[in-house]
Amino acid sequence: MGNTDSKLNFRKAIVQLTQKNQKIDPSDEQFWEQFWQGHQTTLEDVFALVTSNEIRQIRNENPANLATLCYKAVEKLAQAVDSSCRTQAEQQCVQNCVRLLIRCLPYIFEDDKWRDFFWSSLPSQEKTMPLAQSLLNATCDLLFCPDFTVTATRRTGPEKAEELANIDSCEYIWEAGVGFAQSPPHNAHMERRRTELLKLLLTCFSEPMYRPPQQSEEPNKWIAYFTSADNRHALPLFTSFLNTVCSYDPVGFGVPYNHLLFSDTTEPLVEACLQLLIVTLDHDMVVQQQLTQSGQACYDEGNCGDNLFINYLSRVHRDEDFHFVLKGITRLLNNPLVQNYLPNSTKRLHCHQELLILFWKICDYNKKFLYFVLKSSDVLDILIPILYHLNYSRADQSRVGLMHIGVFILLLLSGERNFGVRLNKAYNATVPMDIPVFTGTHADLLITVFHKIIATGHQRLQPLFDCLLTILVNVSPYLKTLSMVASVKLLHLLEAFSTPWFLLSAPSNHHLVFFLLEIFNNIIQYQFDGNSNLVYTIIRKRHVFHAMANLPTDMAGISKCLSGRKTGGKFNLPRVPQRRTTAVTQELPSAHVQEEYIEEDEDEETEEDVDGDAVNEEPKAEEDLESETESHERSQAGEPQADVLTAQPAEPGTLKTSLLDTPAIGQMTEREQAHPNDKPQGEREETTEIVPYDRSAASTPTGERKSTTPTELSRLSVAHRGSIRMVPGEGDRWAPTPEWIVSWRSKLPLQTIMRLLQVLVPQVEKICIDKGLTDESEILKFLQHGTLVGLLPVPHPILIRKYQANAGTTAWFRTYIWGVIYLRNVEPAIWYDTEVKLFEIQRV
Repeated sequence: MGNTDSKLNFRKAIVQLTQKNQKIDPSDEQFWEQFWQGHQTTLEDVFALVTSNEIRQIRNENPANLATLCYKAVEKLAQAVDSSCRTQAEQQCVQNCVRLLIRCLPYIFEDDKWRDFFWSSLPSQEKTMPLAQSLLNATCDLLFCPDFTVTATRRTGPEKAEELANIDSCEYIWEAGVGFAQSPPHNAHMERRRTELLKLLLTCFSEPMYRPPQQSEEPNKWIAYFTSADNRHALPLFTSFLNTVCSYDPVGFGVPYNHLLFSDTTEPLVEACLQLLIVTLDHDMVVQQQLTQSGQACYDEGNCGDNLFINYLSRVHRDEDFHFVLKGITRLLNNPLVQNYLPNSTKRLHCHQELLILFWKICDYNKKFLYFVLKSSDVLDILIPILYHLNYSRADQSRVGLMHIGVFILLLLSGERNFGVRLNKAYNATVPMDIPVFTGTHADLLITVFHKIIATGHQRLQPLFDCLLTILVNVSPYLKTLSMVASVKLLHLLEAFSTPWFLLSAPSNHHLVFFLLEIFNNIIQYQFDGNSNLVYTIIRKRHVFHAMANLPTDMAGISKCLSGRKTGGKFNLPRVPQRRTTAVTQELPSAHVQEEYIEEDEDEETEEDVDGDAVNEEPKAEEDLESETESHERSQAGEPQADVLTAQPAEPGTLKTSLLDTPAIGQMTEREQAHPNDKPQGEREETTEIVPYDRSAASTPTGERKSTTPTELSRLSVAHRGSIRMVPGEGDRWAPTPEWIVSWRSKLPLQTIMRLLQVLVPQVEKICIDKGLTDESEILKFLQHGTLVGLLPVPHPILIRKYQANAGTTAWFRTYIWGVIYLRNVEPAIWYDTEVKLFEIQRV
């Protein structure tokens, strides 16, 4: 009952603050005490009792009252630190102040006139510490307060209690792990208090949300101070955050349904630690750049120096620490993939986006960790959950950011030789994915999922196609054996991307063909022996390569190609028609993969005959032409697995945040030889170079907000079956010229494949005639034992496109990180209903 009365008083006090032109005297302690003394309001209560309109009203009409409220709340926190926050009343007072500040801070940030409020000294006292520093110092002290947020270690009575201001927080690190051996006992109340203090820090750091993307490069004074040497708790805080995340085991002892019986206070704490880690690690070098340009410090007269969080992270070097971090991240990433006989019996985490960003940041700042990850097959424990999320999210427009971070990580890993080598490990996991059943390696899984994304993903994934194929190019020289499924999928991509009207419909579409040809060349030149499936598929699809070599370069031919497009709506990329002749020598036995497809072709031809079309005419692009890979999926997989999660579009009304444009692959990578000592053979390197196309004219600058419908020149688009479709873009004003086609057609790296076909096709046809073969297994056996040594052109040097840090990706990440944090903090929704400028909040 008493608590209800005190809540009523709290509510009345808020209303009193809003009264127009009624300034409350800062010395009226009795009035101000109502906000933090004598009541127990939860964080949710505060959000319900203090409305957004009221905070804005106080800010706009009674700014002095809001300033006094913030000053008094910070003062209360500082007083609690001075008295070591020992009594229950003091602890309740601290929690009430923290909750009130979390509620008010976003509304202070959203108004430019208040931007410097926390960084100015109080009018009454000259040259005092800015309010922001007092707030951060008090919050950090309270995160290591014995009997409040940590368990006291040395104490035999109240009088022997340590002074909070003198405490050595390194003795109170929250969890064992990197740099700390003891695991303190868990206490649910303390974990809740820590979580609320961390939410306050996160709210303090969220100021960039209220700046447009062009200004997101400005230094964040809050984070600069928090991660500087002026924060005496920087090291224990960093270690506590990292160890809390990496030691968390959501399944625990594995008792079914235990997460439904007991509330888990550790998960919210882990999520808050994760979000603070990625935000603080994102604040790099910007400060230094600003310092060198302006010649002054970013938050006070002293130099703000390094970001110690990045400094500490880059200096972790012990193998046992790397093992602890990697095991922790993989345990949490694999949590959604765990299969159980009892439905919903194990806890499911939702922090995979933050985990992937953290993994990215650690690899980026600590190259020794990256090499440790790639040293063993442990990297596959990262690969599988990434592929799971990519596959599952491909149709959901609200998960575009998740798709990007997954692909960026794979691009980073693919720049290292060891990643390609590790992909040869046999894949026998039972992850619930809606992909065809295959027997093969992790490389087959990678190719199959990438094919799914390109063939059936939604339109906003188009900018990632270059990245996906670059990853495959990087790993291709090391892939020992591709399955028939993966081989067919690669050829299907080439078949789709090399269709004449697709190649001629946008100035950068031919890049995709260059990437695919480079993949085939790498495998033929460096891994021919084990890849009879791919070689056989290339032989069966040889017409695709011949058609590419004979692409028309005259205006009449170009017009004919472009007129093959259907107008309006979605339509599929037609297959390049295959010449059917009666000569037995031209037909090769169909692999099991393609039997149904051949039958389907025949059915289609029959239908065309019935319709009265001439058989010799080029077949039109059928409205629902099914790719052979789909047919194969049906024939191979039989009944779909009951527990497979199929990719679903987002529920209508789902909130998502806008993202900046994806940086072009040329910006994100630099080409280098895998074996620099090898001398490039003649001019061969030039022939595989992709003709650069400047997209700057077509895409918005990094600083601008990305619109919901891409106006980039048309690329491939959404499909809900296995066929690849294309939607003409709104900016489709471009017309190909004969000179443009000649400029890149002559550089198509077809020599190796044409030589392979020239040597092997006659041999394979001869076997078919001599033995009367109708089954492909004999041909595969022949190809397995065949050799092209001395017959192929001199092998080209292996070129790897390594990820390189760039301004575009940095800006993209900052927007993405804050978008994730905005959407994930819903209980309570800290930033909801505030005027965010860094991104747009959209409904699907």
